[in-house]
Amino acid sequence: MEYKLVIVVRTDLGISKGKMAAQASHAAVNCALKSKKSDSSNFTKWFKDGQKKVVVKVSGESDLRKLQQHARDIGLISSLITDAGLTEVPPGTVTCLGVGPASDSTIDTVTGSCPLF
Repeated sequence: MEYKLVIVVRTDLGISKGKMAAQASHAAVNCALKSKKSDSSNFTKWFKDGQKKVVVKVSGESDLRKLQQHARDIGLISSLITDAGLTEVPPGTVTCLGVGPASDSTIDTVTGSCPLF
């Protein structure tokens, strides 16, 4: 079985690639730390499997929140990222969502229909 962590980014914000990369990094780190603490079995399998990360996209905040709720409903680790507002977006702007790490098949039930970023 393969494991991954998925980062879902918004395409409607018009932020720079560097800013989005930083936001995606926040999501990955937050999910990894949460998983290591509360879901160490999945974390260890994902870590030993090469820490696969996949970035997909949605068109807006409501899509992120729906995906986060679905992840919660099935017991997956998730992390919704909000920006501090120091550079490109207002404070509190929701930028992306991390989901996992968990098995590919489990995460795909939440993010599998999202296109790659």
